[in-house]
Amino acid sequence: MDGNGRWAKQRGLPRTAGHEAGEHSLFDVVEGAIEIGVRWLSAYAFSTENWRRSPDEVRFLMGFNRDVIRRRRDEMHAMGVRVRWAGRRPRLWKSVITELQTAEEMTRDNRVLTLTMCVNYGGRAEIADAAAALARDVAAGRVDPAKVDERALARYLDEPAMPDVDLFVRSSGEQRISNFLLWQSAYAEMVFLDTLFPDFDRRHLWQAVEIYARRDRRFGGALDKPGAQ
Repeated sequence: MDGNGRWAKQRGLPRTAGHEAGEHSLFDVVEGAIEIGVRWLSAYAFSTENWRRSPDEVRFLMGFNRDVIRRRRDEMHAMGVRVRWAGRRPRLWKSVITELQTAEEMTRDNRVLTLTMCVNYGGRAEIADAAAALARDVAAGRVDPAKVDERALARYLDEPAMPDVDLFVRSSGEQRISNFLLWQSAYAEMVFLDTLFPDFDRRHLWQAVEIYARRDRRFGGALDKPGAQ
């Protein structure tokens, strides 16, 4: 969800105004995902690298994430959205963790769509933490090292039930994945849109899905067509 700061700067507003405007965009996308039958959606709300921002912006983002979850959880619950959290606990405000856990518990039986809020999340951090947890279980004799493979490691990820990413969408025109869902996005289709996130809505999601639908997904194989390479 990129471009909040640039959106605010273009309007002579503080960066925090861009984050506030992005709240509506995110939940319009959630509604749009439900409309077309998307079952899993993940949102990069605060990265492990975002701690490098100014203390004032970090404080705002911590409080904003906490308040958004609190404000929106009843609405999400009513729509059948199951809220999940991926990310590290250290450094994260206890009040943010509390709101995330409350939303998870409230919505745990919902099945319309799973919304994973990635807060204090980094793809490399997730893989490193999973490897460390797996290594501890190997050392303790709970896991046979001869049986360690991709599926074994995947069980230690933040959300092991999350399916692999099919479609990876980034707003604002930047064309990089910025440490987001690295493991899960091994075969994701990448779509980069120029729209700044506060101007993003369900129509942009649908546009990205249309682009996705026109692509051939081979997963390392070859197309079963004459002349395919």
